[in-house]
Amino acid sequence: MVSVLAWAVAQLLKIVSWAVTRGKLNFKRLVEPGGMPSSHSAFVTSLATGVGLTEGFDSTLFALAAVFALIVMYDAAGVRRAAGKQARVLNAIIEDLNRRELHPERLRELLGHTPVEVLAGALLGILIAVWRL
Repeated sequence: MVSVLAWAVAQLLKIVSWAVTRGKLNFKRLVEPGGMPSSHSAFVTSLATGVGLTEGFDSTLFALAAVFALIVMYDAAGVRRAAGKQARVLNAIIEDLNRRELHPERLRELLGHTPVEVLAGALLGILIAVWRL
């Protein structure tokens, strides 16, 4: 339940950070990928921290949870972010094609997280796990 709480807090903070940076509320941020803080990072670091606090930071189970967290955070900041950059380039190509009266669908560009978003989510997850356990 701690991981679900960390995920929910991160998702709510995405709405707040969007409102602060863009000056308007956007409740779609609850279900869209990307944004500050990373709810993926908050979820997996709270899981790893919770396992460490209950099973011990020297346990095999914590090692598994920590490796799982690192893989998820690497994917959020690396692979999915690169896919978002590719989507941005493809959308520019599509816009050029649209000038020629073709109407292909735009791709979602905000897929991943910046390293700062991942770090903020990771810290949020750790803090929530420590606070709740």
